[in-house]
Amino acid sequence: MITNLNKYFDHSLLKPETTLKDIIKLCHEAMENQFFGIAINPYWVSAASKELAGSDVKIISVSGFPLSANRTDVKVIEAYKGAYDGAHEIDMVANIGLLASGEYNLVEQEIAEVRRILPDEIALKVIIEAPRISPSAQIEATKAIINAGAQFVKTATGFFGGATVEVVKRLKETTEGKIKVKASGGIRTLADTYALIKAGADRIGSSASVEIMREYKKETMTGLDNKTEKEEQSGYNY
Repeated sequence: MITNLNKYFDHSLLKPETTLKDIIKLCHEAMENQFFGIAINPYWVSAASKELAGSDVKIISVSGFPLSANRTDVKVIEAYKGAYDGAHEIDMVANIGLLASGEYNLVEQEIAEVRRILPDEIALKVIIEAPRISPSAQIEATKAIINAGAQFVKTATGFFGGATVEVVKRLKETTEGKIKVKASGGIRTLADTYALIKAGADRIGSSASVEIMREYKKETMTGLDNKTEKEEQSGYNY
């Protein structure tokens, strides 16, 4: 069993109909479960920063989300403003059209421009929308991310397909330990989470984090109960 599973989660709320009430609820869920962070759209970063003041929960804002086809200068300013408003990490979407076209140098240049505008302490995670590009493009995208100086490759936005064990293994192997891997998209069960972490995911992005943690705690308590019962039966109950 994985310990501190909660610290793998970027508890996510990126729906367009999100309200301030939803953001406040998200923040409190993250604090109660001690998640690593929350992933939200840029408009809500300032509000979340106030709500999370004094807590250890990190704020992840996004850039070029979810379609990726923004101008590079727009992605740059969106990332910069996110950090200015209080985000600790930025999840940017690489230009998927360029990845699909094999224009990896242009993708690398764009990522590098976003990386340069951010303070060193702000981690940059790059979404490659793996379900929409070929395995070879996934590999080349990861290399571009490494070369551009970002800290994570991220599987998907979740809007166009989700994370798979196969993709996470491919990305993890390609990173050669130089950057980390975030699995995101369609992760809704404890079994999904375990499988993706085993495949190499260093972080999990999910809107079902609370439900997954309930499942995890139930499993943990069942395991403890079984252990106690065995100890009692063997005469070694301390």
